[in-house]
Amino acid sequence: MAGHLRCLGVTRVVMEATSDYWKPVFYLLEAAGFETWLVNAKDVKHLPGRPKTGKLDAAWLAKVAERQMIRPSFVPPPGIRRLRDVTRYRADLVAVRTAEKQRAEKLLEDAQIKLSVVASDIFGVSGRQMLAALIAGERDPKVLAQMARAAMRAKITALQEAFTGYFTGHHAFLLEKMLARVDALDAGIAALDAKIEEMIAPFAAAAQRLDEIPGINSAAAYAILAETGIDMDRFPTAGHLVSWAKFAPGVKESAGKKKGKNATGHGNSYLARVLGNAAVSAGRTGTFPGERYRRIARRRGRKKAVVAIGRSILVIIWHLLKNPEARFTDLGSDFYATRINPEQRKRGHIRQLESPGYKVTLEPAA
Repeated sequence: MAGHLRCLGVTRVVMEATSDYWKPVFYLLEAAGFETWLVNAKDVKHLPGRPKTGKLDAAWLAKVAERQMIRPSFVPPPGIRRLRDVTRYRADLVAVRTAEKQRAEKLLEDAQIKLSVVASDIFGVSGRQMLAALIAGERDPKVLAQMARAAMRAKITALQEAFTGYFTGHHAFLLEKMLARVDALDAGIAALDAKIEEMIAPFAAAAQRLDEIPGINSAAAYAILAETGIDMDRFPTAGHLVSWAKFAPGVKESAGKKKGKNATGHGNSYLARVLGNAAVSAGRTGTFPGERYRRIARRRGRKKAVVAIGRSILVIIWHLLKNPEARFTDLGSDFYATRINPEQRKRGHIRQLESPGYKVTLEPAA
């Protein structure tokens, strides 16, 4: 195919993004040196009233591409694509492991074992030892409770009550299989982590800069680089990156009236998951993003705060990747407090005290 197209003088190949069927052709033509464009099928939707065939669709693609009426979708370079495959598979395995753990917890509930009520993580060191004892045939709540370690030793009485249930051999068989599957998934995730560490080496400097952002750890930095790449020339501004990731509300307006709920739409689910977790983690820190998250969450709810902080993180990422010399500098959790007018702060505090029904009288300090 590549030789035939080259003989015809073709330099640019445009194709629709149809499931995963575009990948083999795209990668082969890309390796052959052609300028390959992958376009969104919604952007090249055939006009109504015209016949639709494979040949006519190809001609239509050629026309709209020749007239610059469409833009190519973002397809990362081969190195980033391979890293993306591994990080996405890791995310999928983590989701499967979480589902398996939830299945095991549901099984314990079926046996009236309320371990999850007492222990925050039933798959920790103490929890796994207790579960192994249950599988081995131990049913005495006092013996099981004595296996607690560290901080769980203070919950011996509660553990004895939690293990008072109806755990049978049937439950033991299923629980053993579930724990074996969790262990196998742990081993698979560990192997993927080692592979990611190896593949991220060429981009280690960029990952280290992203790791400085509140809420982002090394695993999150690797996943973000795998989804966005490190070349920000593809996104002229930070707003373009935010819009591509669907972290910017859509604008739908007609006759001066806004329509819809300003939803951001559906974007890259893997990137959205990482940014959402990073936003929630940043909200627990004493940093400027953390304070901003808490301010927005108080006024507009946590969901909007997650999107807002996720967008801020994307803007920071764009600047850090666009300029290799840039570094993240936290403005501090007191950034807002130091820039609010004293009179405005006073009125705000008075309103907070008056809302429960107090009468406030201010006297200047001596």
